[in-house]
Amino acid sequence: MSVSVEPTSVEPKQEEPAEALRPHAEEAFAGELAALAAQDDRPRPARWKLSPWAVATYLLGGTLPDGTVITPKYVGPRRLVEVAVITLATDRALLLLGVPGTAKTWVSEHLAAAVSGDSTLLVQGTAGTPEEAIRYGWNYAQLLANGPSRDALVPSPVMRAMAEGMTARVEELTRIPADVQDTLITILSEKTLPIPELGQEVQAVRGFNLIATANDRDRGVNELSSALRRRFNTVVLPLPESVEAEVDIVSRRVDQIGRSLDLPAAPDGITEIRRVVTVFRELRDGMTSDGRTKLKSPSGTLSTAEAISVVTNGLALAAHFGDGVLRAGDVAAGILGAVVRDPSADRVIWQEYLEAVVRERDGWKDFYRACREVSA
Repeated sequence: MSVSVEPTSVEPKQEEPAEALRPHAEEAFAGELAALAAQDDRPRPARWKLSPWAVATYLLGGTLPDGTVITPKYVGPRRLVEVAVITLATDRALLLLGVPGTAKTWVSEHLAAAVSGDSTLLVQGTAGTPEEAIRYGWNYAQLLANGPSRDALVPSPVMRAMAEGMTARVEELTRIPADVQDTLITILSEKTLPIPELGQEVQAVRGFNLIATANDRDRGVNELSSALRRRFNTVVLPLPESVEAEVDIVSRRVDQIGRSLDLPAAPDGITEIRRVVTVFRELRDGMTSDGRTKLKSPSGTLSTAEAISVVTNGLALAAHFGDGVLRAGDVAAGILGAVVRDPSADRVIWQEYLEAVVRERDGWKDFYRACREVSA
């Protein structure tokens, strides 16, 4: 006897969209941006999502009239942020300049997010960045089939920003070859992008501007031509003025990164953060914090960004291979990797610092032992 079984339909399993490891600024802080927009009654430049005052508040933090707390994205001189914001409201482009690790990219992203609501119109500068990355490229299948046309043209992020009145970003401008850099001159001075293949041009609409970042500490950089530099207002982002300011920056960013990685908060982690910051500041300044002992500086930059990385790695070690408490042993290996970039010269500088400064410092015996152990 045969039995027939009616086939059953199985609904396909709906997978939830994967969570981004690092959401864009406009996504990660969408609530704050919305709260600012709702209460922002000040004049806004064309196509800006917020007024210049609200953009500065978004970066520097504050409390809105309804009690909404805006977390600071940048800890530094208020006037620098105000100058950067107001530059974007003019017809001048903005160049954020500073040594590595001074939050140039971070500030650039948050400025674009607050001004245009979109920080993704980005050109990443490298030695291999072609002219097409700034101007436009071609869909070669359509180009070969139908010849040059607007349909075959592939707009760059800069071209899109010009057409839509948005903020474009160019990271590491001085890493781009000089002849490619100069592609920006016509864009920034005439606010047009010629397309000679079509006998056309793209004119920037109101709201368009450009933020570039650059530093002159890395090797292999290309100096900006005087013609291009004149098209920018330059804002130099400094290193944090004090230990307290740098500890605050590192603590905030480590907390944000730790939450995105589902790492537990480290009890009493501030002690090790302060030690890392103190070591980095003393070595890059060439002087102990009390001003009594001169030091040799290693070849690395020992930036705030590197301090954040060292503490984040230490937090992960404490969470997964320790008892969850951030200790000297969790950050020692990261400090060694940040300081000793040149194995011959930097190792000697590090050993001298350990013996002459760390060994003699009250309350640092555990830190000294941990560093000696990983340095052996």
